[in-house]
Amino acid sequence: MDEIDRRILNALQVDASQTNAELAAAVHVSPPTCLRRVKHLRESGVIQRQVAIVAPEKVGPSLTALVEISLDIQAAERMAEFEALVAGEAAVLQCYRVAPGPDFVLVVQVPDMPAYHALAHRVFTSHANVRNVKAYFSTFRSKFETRIAI
Repeated sequence: MDEIDRRILNALQVDASQTNAELAAAVHVSPPTCLRRVKHLRESGVIQRQVAIVAPEKVGPSLTALVEISLDIQAAERMAEFEALVAGEAAVLQCYRVAPGPDFVLVVQVPDMPAYHALAHRVFTSHANVRNVKAYFSTFRSKFETRIAI
């Protein structure tokens, strides 16, 4: 990865809806060069996917929870089992293995508290290997960013 790739990635993280011509002009390369490099970044997995970021408050009620999960047994296969369980839940936006402290931290987005309780019962309390659940509910989001430093 060279400086041109970094400029492309930084520009796409700010606005992935740019046309190839706009992106090429922004990063100071020709459109064919830009197209070839973006294609390579996608094929190599550097660009995982391109999405629209939706403002949750604009589409209906929403509740964001940061949830700490501790397991009874932390064997690799039990950790992977829990990750597979939460991967199937649309309300779980992100799942991180963490240390020290709990085993996982999840970012959850649900419409309301009853929906959170249903998720907690279905995924956390009914799972035999979940020892502890601690949830923090967002009252205000002062910053939300998706771009990483390149």
